[in-house]
Amino acid sequence: MEVSNHARKRKAIDAGPNSPPSYRASDGYEPNAVDLSLLEELEKSSHHQVEAVDLKTLKKLVLSFERRLRDNIAARLKYVENPEKFADSEVDLHDELQKLKILAGAPELYPELVAHNTVPSIVNLLSHENADIANDVVQLLQDLTDEDALEDNDEPARVLVDALVENNVLELLVQNMNRLSEGDLDEAAAIYATLTVIENLVEVKPAVAEMVCERTKLLRWLVVKIKVRDFEGIKQYASEILAILLQNSTANQKRLGQMNGVDAVLEGVAMYKSKDPKTPDEEEMLENLFDVLCCLLMPLENKERFVNAEGVELMIIIMKQKKYAYGSAIRALDFAMTNYPPACERFVDVMGLKTAFAAFMGKIPLNKRIKRERYKEELEERVISLVASLFAGILRGSRRDRLLSKFVENEYEKIDRLMELYIRYSDRVRSEAERLDQLELDDLELDEDEKYNRKLESGLYSLQLVAVILGHIWCSEHSGMRARIELLLKQQKLSKNDVKEILQEYHDNLGDVEGAEEKERGQARIQLFISAL
Repeated sequence: MEVSNHARKRKAIDAGPNSPPSYRASDGYEPNAVDLSLLEELEKSSHHQVEAVDLKTLKKLVLSFERRLRDNIAARLKYVENPEKFADSEVDLHDELQKLKILAGAPELYPELVAHNTVPSIVNLLSHENADIANDVVQLLQDLTDEDALEDNDEPARVLVDALVENNVLELLVQNMNRLSEGDLDEAAAIYATLTVIENLVEVKPAVAEMVCERTKLLRWLVVKIKVRDFEGIKQYASEILAILLQNSTANQKRLGQMNGVDAVLEGVAMYKSKDPKTPDEEEMLENLFDVLCCLLMPLENKERFVNAEGVELMIIIMKQKKYAYGSAIRALDFAMTNYPPACERFVDVMGLKTAFAAFMGKIPLNKRIKRERYKEELEERVISLVASLFAGILRGSRRDRLLSKFVENEYEKIDRLMELYIRYSDRVRSEAERLDQLELDDLELDEDEKYNRKLESGLYSLQLVAVILGHIWCSEHSGMRARIELLLKQQKLSKNDVKEILQEYHDNLGDVEGAEEKERGQARIQLFISAL
């Protein structure tokens, strides 16, 4: 189950009182008062300043940096009680760190930078007594690890990132960030840059996501930021980094759960149960928080925390309010109820069926500010999954009866809707299968796994879940519902055998992500439906 399909790259943050703007009125910058002649002069002069970066240039930069670093260390030791005496050496060191940024234009030389043993010297400056020097290093690392700089340079990037991690860059970055204040514009910029560096490191070396959470207190720092009541730029970026750290790491999901992370995220999304975000950046932050929540809901123990924290009730309230977070609440419930009967039982107990089946019937509120092309379709697929989870999680008793009764009421309208979905997804999958067959006729070879994945992308998974729901309904032995299903199949010139074929394909391709035992139970249940049909 994917948390999010969109690529995770930070947008420019200029959304809150603490975000560091590039220009301020006090700088004398006026956007409408641009002197073009000055720009032309600047462009001309910049042509003369560009230096070709080669191995010789790198050696020259490294030697100069190391010399200035030694001078600064010596001056600080000699004039401990007299900062004015070593101030010049720190200005020189600052200048050298700025010059090293030119290496971002030649990432192919990163292995040479590592070979010259310069990385330890750079990284250790993150603990420099002068926070400005440490922040210069953060800005340098941001440039060196920037996505654009590393494009098509995977191996040099890995060499640099490995060297940085080996020299404790993660610990020192977080340690330095803890001494910074968001109230100071320069320090706020350094905080953003630090988070960007961590994001860049994870991009190059995904294992960094778990390393940084094991070795530092970054997770706690991020949780504190997302608990701030008012919207701020730093809260937005903290939510995004949290989602990145959790997305592919069960260890991080469990670790955050143990820190009361479920409560913290629910607290964050609860602010939007009856109101919409005011800006696009605030919308993005809310979506990030729901991404974090869905990641948290993957481990079983966090599903339990979610239910105990009344997360099910909160998601139902959000759905009833029909605000911006409506679709995200359905997604979170889908994650919570998958393979977790207690969440399904709670959902029925707190009167969630009425709200869920309104969405199932297509009564989905459309928010004009949500402009994703497949928004309604994505929600439809989530609701199908949610209903399938309810049937899987509630197998007997009065709750099961209440669930089944939803398909009887109003003259079987939900059976009609279920068959409408079955026909639509069936047609879509058939069209994709025919297209794939044509590709093979055109000599484009596709193996069975690839063909199956292509069909899943076209809607096969939702079709399979609809067939599973039909199987549950058929096994209830309710004569009225069975008759309605057979009638609607006959009207479309289909039979129960068509449903059985879908179920058989699902049975044969059921994965073991949840473990071998869960796979066997799932296959046995599907086989029961096939036999009953």
